[in-house]
Amino acid sequence: MKTLLLASTALVATAGIAAADVAITGYAEIGVIGGDAYATDQWHTDIDVTFAMTGESDGGLAFGAIVDLDENGAFGNTTQGGETYFLSYGGLRLDMGDTDGAFDAALQEVALAGGSIADDETSHAGYNGNSGLDGTFDGQIARVSYSAAGFTAGLSAEIDDTGVADPVWGLGLRYSTDLGGAAIGIGLGYQTQEDVADLVGVSLDAKFGGGFSAAINYTQADIVGQSDEGTHMAIGVGYSMNALSVGVNYGEYQDWSLGCGDCDGFGLAATYDLGGGLAAHLGYGSSDFGGGVESDSYSLGLSMSF
Repeated sequence: MKTLLLASTALVATAGIAAADVAITGYAEIGVIGGDAYATDQWHTDIDVTFAMTGESDGGLAFGAIVDLDENGAFGNTTQGGETYFLSYGGLRLDMGDTDGAFDAALQEVALAGGSIADDETSHAGYNGNSGLDGTFDGQIARVSYSAAGFTAGLSAEIDDTGVADPVWGLGLRYSTDLGGAAIGIGLGYQTQEDVADLVGVSLDAKFGGGFSAAINYTQADIVGQSDEGTHMAIGVGYSMNALSVGVNYGEYQDWSLGCGDCDGFGLAATYDLGGGLAAHLGYGSSDFGGGVESDSYSLGLSMSF
């Protein structure tokens, strides 16, 4: 049964390649994970297959879709991942599906270099990835953006399919430039859901010569029913040279009733490229949830890119 399924899939993919630009890539991980965040040290395996399909109309309208299959649900495991779709013409672009809202798209995250097989560096209590209110409903987002002269402006919406709650609206503006060999990025974002919260965020990032990079972001949330405004701050630095990439970041929340309240954490990750699509990874994350509740996690393993 499995053999027939794989053969059928290969035939369909081959037929599609003749008619359009279709790329299939794969990524897999093996290793060990552990720490307080888990009941015990344990083995880790993960696999991800991505289908990227693109085309262009006679009038120059580019279009495409990306399907991300995680954990290979065809063989009994839970399928995760998502689908994204796009249309673009010149500097104008529409993204729909499992994509970032305009707030998230404009702001720079602080995990800048390296990566772990268990995402230790981005799963600690102080990290939020600037997702804001994304995922409030089913995670299906529509974002329109326009880019010109280093600026990118975006507008996004995530709708409650039941029609009960108000949509989540997002606005974002990003500017990128090169100043004497340093690539600088500035992001501004606003996101709101009526009767829930209003978020304002800003980020600053830079890539320097010698493989160094740094980023900082700050978000302030006016949360309905809360007298004090919630805040989140994060900072990160990274270094990449030859086969080695290392990154470390720290973040903290204050009065963030949308999540953990008052908490903070830090994470680090290192990647060493062994060549041919094989890489070694090390990660560590530490969380302080307040009130003496702390947790940590670590991971060590290999990734395979195909």
